[in-house]
Amino acid sequence: MTHSLLAHFSAPPFNLPAFDKIQIEDISPAIDQVLAQNRAAIEQITQTGPHDWETLGEAMDELGDRLNRAWSSVSHLNAVTNSEALRKVYEENLQKLTQYSTELGQNQALCAVYQALAESAAFPSLDQARKKAVENALRDFHLSGVDLPEADKQRYASISSQLAELTNRFSNNVLDATQGWIKHITDPELLAGVPASALQAAQAAARARELEGYVITLDFPSYYPVMTYGDNRRLREELYTAYMTRASDQGPNAGTWDNSELIEQILALRYELAKLLGFDNYAQLSLATKMAASTQEVLDFLQELAQKTLPVARQEFAELQAFAKTHYGIETLNSWDVGYFSEKLRQHRYAISQEELRPYFPAPKVIAGMFETAQRLFDIRIEASDLAPRWHPDATFYLIKRNDQPIAAFYLDLYARAHKRGGAWMADCRTRRRRADGSLQLPVAYLTCNFTSPVDGKPALLTHDEVTTLFHEFGHGLHHMLTRMEVMEVSGINGVPWDAVELPSQFLENWCWEPEALALFARHYETDQPLPPTLLERMLAAKNFQAGMLMMRQLEFALFDMRLHSQYSAANPLKAQTVLDQVRQEVAVLMPPAFTRFANAFTHIFAGGYAAGYYSYKWAEVLAADAFSRFEEEGIFNQDTGQAFLTSILEPGGSQEPMSLFIAFRGREPSVKPLLRHNGILA
Repeated sequence: MTHSLLAHFSAPPFNLPAFDKIQIEDISPAIDQVLAQNRAAIEQITQTGPHDWETLGEAMDELGDRLNRAWSSVSHLNAVTNSEALRKVYEENLQKLTQYSTELGQNQALCAVYQALAESAAFPSLDQARKKAVENALRDFHLSGVDLPEADKQRYASISSQLAELTNRFSNNVLDATQGWIKHITDPELLAGVPASALQAAQAAARARELEGYVITLDFPSYYPVMTYGDNRRLREELYTAYMTRASDQGPNAGTWDNSELIEQILALRYELAKLLGFDNYAQLSLATKMAASTQEVLDFLQELAQKTLPVARQEFAELQAFAKTHYGIETLNSWDVGYFSEKLRQHRYAISQEELRPYFPAPKVIAGMFETAQRLFDIRIEASDLAPRWHPDATFYLIKRNDQPIAAFYLDLYARAHKRGGAWMADCRTRRRRADGSLQLPVAYLTCNFTSPVDGKPALLTHDEVTTLFHEFGHGLHHMLTRMEVMEVSGINGVPWDAVELPSQFLENWCWEPEALALFARHYETDQPLPPTLLERMLAAKNFQAGMLMMRQLEFALFDMRLHSQYSAANPLKAQTVLDQVRQEVAVLMPPAFTRFANAFTHIFAGGYAAGYYSYKWAEVLAADAFSRFEEEGIFNQDTGQAFLTSILEPGGSQEPMSLFIAFRGREPSVKPLLRHNGILA
């Protein structure tokens, strides 16, 4: 029997999920079917041999891909159309997948088969991608506890299962806490200063709940405009308190969806897992698959950036305090004042605001300009297609072509709505690989954001920050989609160390600041007039406004994450809040109120892939800034340079070490100077 989850909509050369047919009740039987078939096939592999690449690597690729095709659809739907029924089924199957993954990683017979292939006479003649896939597989067997005594293996499996369940609960609590608080306002005076676009969205949110007036939520597109433009200081404080205490023991929903205990359990289990595998702490285990060689190297890197940036950030904050006091009589800046007065200072100094720029960034124009940028750089064509079934009317589907032939595709889902996880991300739907029958499976990506929806027949108007977010996620998508690899384990973003995976995404953000690129898409939604030169000049002048404060905020998160995971031990079970407070004493320009619980909603490290890896953003930003500096030297649309980036960085996927790929593109090792220069911290 073919379940709806396994019945793919076929639009040659793509095998896409049949989102119009997927039934929640079919998910568990379909996953059970795939897992049973995979287990039987692996049993067959381990009982025969000797194996070459085709009978081992290719066969395992087939099994991994079949499971990925089924589960990626479920995982995606759980993120963008979350419901009680789907959540329950997702959690049940997440446990099954965790168990399967653990038993696969601890399968000694399978590890021995890989080892035999690595030691065979044929191995040296394999191409780089296949060799890397085998080497990565052997590394991952050891990191999954294949060498452990039986009792320790069972404990490893139990910890993995518990961590999957706890991190998923953490994520659900943040989603529920975000959606579980609203501010209903009937007096428009309370919203003085808030832009018309945000007011219209707040009225639409009220109507959706059959309420009069306005509804402000903790979804970022609703929260941010009030915090940045709302004149009412008490309202800002109320929103800030609700937002910064989500899923905690503090604030308006104190104790509901509280993640405090989950954090302690997650940290304890991660530490125990690391010790089982012979590491001193979880940070060491995390770095075993990354570019950075040691926790000390990461901490030194973060401290170096902090040392260079902190004086700049403190100067910026002193200027903000002086401005608020001189112009508004504010003696003491509170955390809920920083965004508001920063925006006032930005307007005072540069006569520019995100809201003033919004009309020049209508979403359809921005999307078209982003596509044009990629087309010029990488010799591709992107076109909309109605081929694919979708999960929501907001989602759109695109084909990427070269020489009129499809090479990849992607879904784009841009707008915030109920039951959709917050934030922005790229995920893989299909991975490029050569199938056993010789045909080529083309890559397909999901690109998801949470921007304000179009209102009253107008296109969605984006802030410039949202434009850079869109380019960022599209950069991840291009990394996944423009790969030339045909081995699943190293195709696209697969096998790319986590601290290098942000390189293409942060790299592409640079085009959001280049006049030559902005000319492609920064046009008024009503008049189609380009961004006026005076506005463009002011926007570029304001580019590095408070860049030091922003850099320090990211370094604060990265230092907190790395110290927490490198210093935590059973003998010294650190409290997350204590570590965060200590880091803030060293690097924060303003200490937030004692009631804030940032860590309780820090999904990146407690529910995502960034545990002991949040530094990756800054690490990869160094690579991205330095890579872009070559375009600054040779022309931002220089096709030869674009081609070099494509062949050196994007096409190889995870088949080679990122440092080798970077040196192949840049001709040398990376320098931190371009990043500091781009941020205005170095002249």
